[in-house]
Order: sequence, then C-alpha cells, then structure tokens
Amino acid sequence: MASTDRVVFPRPLNRSLRGVGGFDLAVDRTFQRHLRDRPVVDRVMYGASAVGDHGILWFAIAGLQQVRRRRAGVASWRPFVRTTAGIGIESALVNGPVKWMFRRDRPAVDAARPLRLRQPRTSSFPSGHATSAFCAAALLRDGDPWWPLYYCAAVVVALSRVHVRIHHGSDVAGGIILGIALGEVARYLVPLTKASVATSTMLSPARTVNLDLRSSGSRRSNARLGNPESAAE
Repeated sequence: MASTDRVVFPRPLNRSLRGVGGFDLAVDRTFQRHLRDRPVVDRVMYGASAVGDHGILWFAIAGLQQVRRRRAGVASWRPFVRTTAGIGIESALVNGPVKWMFRRDRPAVDAARPLRLRQPRTSSFPSGHATSAFCAAALLRDGDPWWPLYYCAAVVVALSRVHVRIHHGSDVAGGIILGIALGEVARYLVPLTKASVATSTMLSPARTVNLDLRSSGSRRSNARLGNPESAAE
C-alpha cells in the first residue's frame, strides 16, 4: 500500500502550501479507505484520468455539442471555437507559468499502481486536469441542457487525480477554483450571442430522443411507400 504521509516542499515558493499537508493526508486516507483497490472504481478513475489528458474528453464533447447544434439548426461555430480555444489557452497558462511558480513535488508512491498511467513531469500544483475540467464545463454550459453532466464529469476527472496518486488533494482543490475562475472570465470576455445558443436550448435530452425516433419512423414510412431515396437517407 502506498503512503503519502510525506509531503515534500523543496522550493521557497511552496511556503504558502506548507499548511495544507494535514488536509492532503486526510484526503488521501479517505480515498485509501473507501475507494482505492476496488477493481471497478479503479477502472473508472484511471479511465477518467486518462481521457482527461491533454483535454481529450473536453475537445470531444465540444465536437459532439457542435454536431448537436448543427442538427438543431444553429450554424454558428462561435461556441465550438470559444471552448476549444479557451481550453488551449488555459492549458498553456496553467502548465506553463502557473506551475512554474509553485513547482511542487507530486505525492510519493512506494507501490505499483494497479493500472497503467502516464506520469507527468510538471509541478503538482495546481492540477491541470482539474483546472481544464472545470474551465471546460463552464464554457460548454451555455444554452446546453446537458450541462449538469459536464460538471459531473469534471468532478470525476478532478477526483481521479487524487485516486491515482498523481496529485495531492490541495492540488485538485486549487485546480477546481482556478478552472472555475478562468471559465467564468472566458465567458465574460467572449459571450455567446443568442443566435448561437437559442435553438440548441430546445434540443433537450428528451427532444433529442424524439427527433431520432421521428427520423427513424419517417424512413420506415417512406420505405413502405416505395420511396427508396428517402428511405436511404
């Protein structure tokens, strides 16, 4: 079993983080007692951590969101560009100057992890996964009835970094706060027009299912009427 009782703060800039060692230890012990070394939970957490690398999950959701908007009749690319550009800028900022300022050591791990995982070389504070997750969730939520799911996914991705022992609990907490702040700043600086989100608001989960059912039924009706072109759409 890995131990994270030892938290190292080798840099002068880390003095502000010295007081959080007790918090980090309590969080780590909670994960160890209730979540780690459980196959299903491990797979979920390691998987969430993996898809959070380089913002893969959030870029994919942004792409799917744009497809849904196009289906709903919204032609604007502004939401997609804002989200993807925002994630890119956030990543460059956090993984560059912000992490350089702290350069905090990552948790000490003295046992093999149950699943393979990419080992980052940047500073532990703040968590880049947590920052990008909550920044992305903020940018994705405008005019989208699925937005609670984006925040749920952000929570899982952020907590997964503690579960897999890549980050301290305070790294994740700091990343969440920073991600929320950056996301809201981006929403303020680059607001979406009503035309770019109004129609997509109507595309609720239930409406999406209804549209799919109607489309399927229409194709079957056309097939029975002998219209091969419509049936093959």
